[in-house]
Parts: sequence; structure tokens; C-alpha cells
Amino acid sequence: MKLFYLTLLTLSSLLFSPISTYASEVNIDYSVQEVSSAIYYHQGVHQDANQQNIGAIANVSFIIGERCVAVIDSGGSYLEGQLLRKAIKLKTELPVCYVINSHVHPDHTFGNAAFKADKPIYIGHEKLAAAMRARQAYFARTFEQLLGAAYQGTEFIYPDKTVSVNKPLTLDLGNRAITITAYPTSHTDHDITVFDNSSKTLWTGDLLFSERTPVIDGSINGWIKITKQFLTMEIDTVIPGHGPATAHWQQEFYNQLRYLTVIREGVRAIIADLGTIEQASAVVGLEEQSQWELYEDYHRRNVTASFVELEWE
Repeated sequence: MKLFYLTLLTLSSLLFSPISTYASEVNIDYSVQEVSSAIYYHQGVHQDANQQNIGAIANVSFIIGERCVAVIDSGGSYLEGQLLRKAIKLKTELPVCYVINSHVHPDHTFGNAAFKADKPIYIGHEKLAAAMRARQAYFARTFEQLLGAAYQGTEFIYPDKTVSVNKPLTLDLGNRAITITAYPTSHTDHDITVFDNSSKTLWTGDLLFSERTPVIDGSINGWIKITKQFLTMEIDTVIPGHGPATAHWQQEFYNQLRYLTVIREGVRAIIADLGTIEQASAVVGLEEQSQWELYEDYHRRNVTASFVELEWE
């Protein structure tokens, strides 16, 4: 992989809004890595969103065709979206024709408005708009406080075009076709992936967490099923929602599958013994603690969400 750095000096010469001043104040070094020919991504940090990291905690990416560029997840704040857009402009003069959101979570969608001037087609799962409407007020209230100045300019932009389960959508970027696939409930109820047919690169969104603790916001049963499906695919490189892009993607899916299976089996055992949700959250999956970043922040929530789902099997 080639590492391409956008220094603060370069960025400050390109950005002229008050937000660019904020970028320099928090000392952001925003970089993109070239995964394969004309495919780049910025790797998010393993932290919760805050003013210092400007919400840049998820992987964001772009792919360049002969006609135009597709952005795959736009970032965790309007400021990150701006930085990503400038990274694109330094690599190509071609327009951004698509902004694809893998799901609703703020670290993947809050940069959308930074691309409005390009007049792209925004694309997401057929259930994305409903998820955005349901959470918009909470997200706005919460993340305006968490992100501070980096949030300024953030908008909730609904998809112009949607993708349905069992009806993949193929887009041509100019001699470069990408296929968008929608999934039933798993990480959320509205996840999509993007596959570059020429390089066999798969963007999973948060259907794959690498290094960082997976977050269940949908169905543990559905997520286990879909994780197993990925292991049967012909893929060269995976860009996960969190963690490094990798050619050793099978191991990353196995790691996630192990984690989710440990939770499911542990919760089912406690339910079978007529145990409580409190008991489950205290003991299930403790052996996984050393394997995952931010375990203390998210693991018990995963156990609780799984208990609520599995107690009615």
C-alpha cells in the first residue's frame, strides 16, 4: 500500500472556512492510503467521537473510474467530509458522482454535506431514510455537543437512490463497475456493501469490525449468518468499517464470527437456566476482552441487545 499524506499545511491552503482553522487547532494529520489502483481509504481511529478526532473514527474511502469518483462513507463530521473531499481533489480532477452510505451511523454519514457542491447521487439501503429520520434529532443533539466546531455544517441527507435486499445495483464509474448489495438485518437493519469487480475489493461497512469491538444494532443471529456468507466469497482485499484494509480478510471475519458466537452461546446458556439479563451482561464473553479495542465501552451493550433478541427464540 502507498501512504499519501495530506499535511496540515496543504489542507490549510485548500480550505478557507472557519472550520479549517479548527482543523489546525486540533492538529489533524489526515491521510489516505492507496489499497489498489485508484482505491484509497482513510483509516479511522479506535476511539469514540470527540472534538479532538473530529469524529474520524470509521474508515472512509473513494474509488476513481475513468468518468467519475464514488465516495464510500463520507466521514464522522462535516469537517472530515471536507478533508476527504480535498484528498480526492488532490488525486483526480474527475467529479464525485456518487456518495454511498453503508448505514446510518454518524461516523459513516456526517460528512455527506461536504459533497453537495459536486451534486452527487446519494445511495443507501432502502431502509436508510427511515433509520435516519428515526435518529436524526438524537444524533444532532448528541453529536453537536461531542464534536463541537467539527459538527458545524453537518446535514442529514437522505438517499436519492436506494438498494433493496436481493436486488444488487451495479454502477459504472467509467470502465470500472462497482456492485452495491443490500442485506437483511445484521449489524443494523439497513447495511450495504460495495464490491469493485476489477480489483475484487469489498467495502463491508460495519458488517466487519477489525480490531475494534463489533457493535450490535440489529440482530446477532442475522449478523452471524451474513458473516458466514462473506467467507464463501471470492475477494482479494477487504476494507472494513473499522480497522486496517487487508488481504488476510478471512481471519478478520473468523475473529468477528468467534466473538459473536461466544456471545450467542453464552446468552443462550443463561436463558436456558432461567438467568437474567444482568447475569448475562456480567459474565458472557469475558474471555474476549483482550482481543478487542473499546471492549469496556461496547461489549455489555452487545450482550444486552443479544439477550433481548434471543430470549424470544
